[in-house]
Amino acid sequence: MTQDDLSSADERPSKSQLKREMHALQALGEQLIAMKDSERERFPLSDDLLRAIEETGRIKAREARRRHMQYVGKLMRREDLEGIQAVFDAMEREQLRRDNAFHRLEAWRDRLIEEGDAAIEPLLNDYPTIDRQALRQLIRNARQERDQQKPPTNARRLFKLLREAAQE
Repeated sequence: MTQDDLSSADERPSKSQLKREMHALQALGEQLIAMKDSERERFPLSDDLLRAIEETGRIKAREARRRHMQYVGKLMRREDLEGIQAVFDAMEREQLRRDNAFHRLEAWRDRLIEEGDAAIEPLLNDYPTIDRQALRQLIRNARQERDQQKPPTNARRLFKLLREAAQE
Protein backbone atom coordinates (compact mmCIF):
# COMPACT_ATOMS: atom_id res chain seq x y z
CA MET A 1 0.00 0.00 0.00
CA THR A 2 1.23 3.44 -0.83
CA GLN A 3 0.89 6.57 1.23
CA ASP A 4 -1.84 7.84 -1.13
CA ASP A 5 -3.92 4.68 -0.56
CA LEU A 6 -3.71 5.14 3.21
CA SER A 7 -4.64 8.81 3.10
CA SER A 8 -7.68 8.20 0.86
CA ALA A 9 -8.86 5.44 3.20
CA ASP A 10 -8.56 7.83 6.15
CA GLU A 11 -10.67 10.48 4.38
CA ARG A 12 -13.63 8.19 3.73
CA PRO A 13 -16.17 7.94 6.54
CA SER A 14 -16.23 4.66 8.39
CA LYS A 15 -19.09 2.21 7.99
CA SER A 16 -20.22 3.09 11.52
CA GLN A 17 -20.23 6.78 10.67
CA LEU A 18 -22.32 6.14 7.56
CA LYS A 19 -24.80 4.13 9.66
CA ARG A 20 -25.06 6.95 12.22
CA GLU A 21 -25.72 9.45 9.46
CA MET A 22 -28.37 7.19 7.92
CA HIS A 23 -30.11 6.74 11.28
CA ALA A 24 -30.06 10.52 11.77
CA LEU A 25 -31.72 11.00 8.37
CA GLN A 26 -34.34 8.37 9.25
CA ALA A 27 -35.03 10.18 12.53
CA LEU A 28 -35.43 13.44 10.62
CA GLY A 29 -37.85 11.65 8.31
CA GLU A 30 -39.79 10.38 11.34
CA GLN A 31 -40.12 13.97 12.59
CA LEU A 32 -41.46 15.07 9.22
CA ILE A 33 -43.92 12.16 9.15
CA ALA A 34 -45.21 13.03 12.64
CA MET A 35 -46.02 16.60 11.59
CA LYS A 36 -49.34 17.91 10.39
CA ASP A 37 -49.62 18.62 6.67
CA SER A 38 -49.85 22.36 7.35
CA GLU A 39 -46.53 22.31 9.25
CA ARG A 40 -44.85 20.10 6.64
CA GLU A 41 -45.74 22.56 3.86
CA ARG A 42 -43.14 24.98 5.22
CA PHE A 43 -40.29 22.59 4.38
CA PRO A 44 -38.46 22.46 1.02
CA LEU A 45 -39.23 18.78 0.28
CA SER A 46 -39.14 16.96 -3.03
CA ASP A 47 -42.24 15.35 -4.52
CA ASP A 48 -40.70 11.88 -4.08
CA LEU A 49 -40.20 12.43 -0.36
CA LEU A 50 -43.70 13.89 0.06
CA ARG A 51 -45.19 10.81 -1.63
CA ALA A 52 -43.14 8.53 0.62
CA ILE A 53 -44.28 10.44 3.69
CA GLU A 54 -47.94 10.15 2.65
CA GLU A 55 -47.48 6.43 1.96
CA THR A 56 -46.13 5.83 5.47
CA GLY A 57 -49.61 6.22 6.96
CA ARG A 58 -50.91 3.27 4.96
CA ILE A 59 -48.17 0.87 6.08
CA LYS A 60 -49.20 -1.14 9.11
CA ALA A 61 -46.81 -4.11 9.19
CA ARG A 62 -43.84 -3.48 11.46
CA GLU A 63 -41.16 -4.87 9.14
CA ALA A 64 -42.63 -3.10 6.12
CA ARG A 65 -42.63 0.16 8.05
CA ARG A 66 -38.99 -0.35 9.07
CA ARG A 67 -37.99 -0.92 5.44
CA HIS A 68 -40.05 2.07 4.37
CA MET A 69 -38.28 4.26 6.93
CA GLN A 70 -34.97 3.14 5.44
CA TYR A 71 -36.31 4.26 2.07
CA VAL A 72 -37.34 7.62 3.57
CA GLY A 73 -33.82 7.95 4.98
CA LYS A 74 -32.39 7.21 1.54
CA LEU A 75 -34.61 9.90 0.01
CA MET A 76 -33.52 12.34 2.73
CA ARG A 77 -29.94 12.12 1.44
CA ARG A 78 -31.04 13.95 -1.70
CA GLU A 79 -32.93 16.69 0.14
CA ASP A 80 -31.81 20.22 1.02
CA LEU A 81 -30.83 19.39 4.61
CA GLU A 82 -29.68 22.93 5.36
CA GLY A 83 -33.04 24.31 4.20
CA ILE A 84 -34.91 21.71 6.26
CA GLN A 85 -32.80 22.48 9.33
CA ALA A 86 -33.41 26.22 8.84
CA VAL A 87 -37.18 25.63 8.92
CA PHE A 88 -36.83 23.45 12.05
CA ASP A 89 -34.77 26.21 13.69
CA ALA A 90 -37.36 28.85 12.76
CA MET A 91 -40.15 26.67 14.20
CA GLU A 92 -38.17 26.21 17.39
CA ARG A 93 -37.63 29.97 17.71
CA GLU A 94 -41.36 30.57 17.22
CA GLN A 95 -42.21 28.02 19.90
CA LEU A 96 -39.69 29.59 22.27
CA ARG A 97 -41.17 33.05 21.62
CA ARG A 98 -44.70 31.73 22.32
CA ASP A 99 -43.50 30.01 25.51
CA ASN A 100 -41.82 33.20 26.72
CA ALA A 101 -44.94 35.26 26.01
CA PHE A 102 -47.04 32.70 27.91
CA HIS A 103 -44.68 32.80 30.91
CA ARG A 104 -44.70 36.61 30.86
CA LEU A 105 -48.52 36.61 31.03
CA GLU A 106 -48.46 34.05 33.85
CA ALA A 107 -46.05 36.28 35.76
CA TRP A 108 -48.36 39.29 35.24
CA ARG A 109 -51.34 37.28 36.48
CA ASP A 110 -49.48 36.12 39.58
CA ARG A 111 -48.20 39.64 40.25
CA LEU A 112 -51.68 41.13 39.89
CA ILE A 113 -53.18 38.61 42.30
CA GLU A 114 -50.31 39.09 44.77
CA GLU A 115 -50.02 42.91 44.67
CA GLY A 116 -53.57 43.87 43.72
CA ASP A 117 -54.24 47.46 42.61
CA ALA A 118 -50.57 48.44 42.97
CA ALA A 119 -49.69 46.30 39.93
CA ILE A 120 -52.45 47.64 37.67
CA GLU A 121 -50.70 50.84 36.53
CA PRO A 122 -47.52 49.09 35.33
CA LEU A 123 -49.71 46.57 33.50
CA LEU A 124 -51.69 49.34 31.81
CA ASN A 125 -48.41 50.82 30.56
CA ASP A 126 -47.75 47.54 28.73
CA TYR A 127 -51.36 46.85 27.72
CA PRO A 128 -53.29 50.16 27.52
CA THR A 129 -56.37 48.61 25.83
CA ILE A 130 -57.26 46.31 28.73
CA ASP A 131 -60.58 46.91 30.49
CA ARG A 132 -59.58 48.37 33.86
CA GLN A 133 -62.90 47.63 35.57
CA ALA A 134 -62.99 43.99 34.47
CA LEU A 135 -59.35 43.66 35.48
CA ARG A 136 -59.97 44.95 39.01
CA GLN A 137 -63.02 42.70 39.44
CA LEU A 138 -61.10 39.60 38.31
CA ILE A 139 -58.17 40.42 40.57
CA ARG A 140 -60.47 40.86 43.56
CA ASN A 141 -62.30 37.60 42.84
CA ALA A 142 -59.06 35.69 42.21
CA ARG A 143 -57.64 36.89 45.53
CA GLN A 144 -60.80 35.75 47.34
CA GLU A 145 -60.58 32.34 45.67
CA ARG A 146 -56.93 32.03 46.70
CA ASP A 147 -57.67 33.04 50.30
CA GLN A 148 -60.60 30.62 50.52
CA GLN A 149 -58.59 27.86 48.79
CA LYS A 150 -61.15 27.47 46.02
CA PRO A 151 -60.37 26.40 42.45
CA PRO A 152 -58.71 29.26 40.51
CA THR A 153 -61.59 30.02 38.14
CA ASN A 154 -61.12 33.78 38.23
CA ALA A 155 -57.35 33.45 37.99
CA ARG A 156 -57.93 31.59 34.71
CA ARG A 157 -60.33 34.31 33.56
CA LEU A 158 -57.73 36.92 34.47
CA PHE A 159 -55.13 35.07 32.42
CA LYS A 160 -57.56 34.90 29.49
CA LEU A 161 -58.14 38.67 29.72
CA LEU A 162 -54.38 39.27 29.73
CA ARG A 163 -53.88 36.93 26.76
CA GLU A 164 -56.58 38.70 24.75
CA ALA A 165 -55.04 42.09 25.56
CA ALA A 166 -51.60 40.83 24.48
CA GLN A 167 -52.99 39.70 21.10
CA GLU A 168 -54.47 43.11 20.29
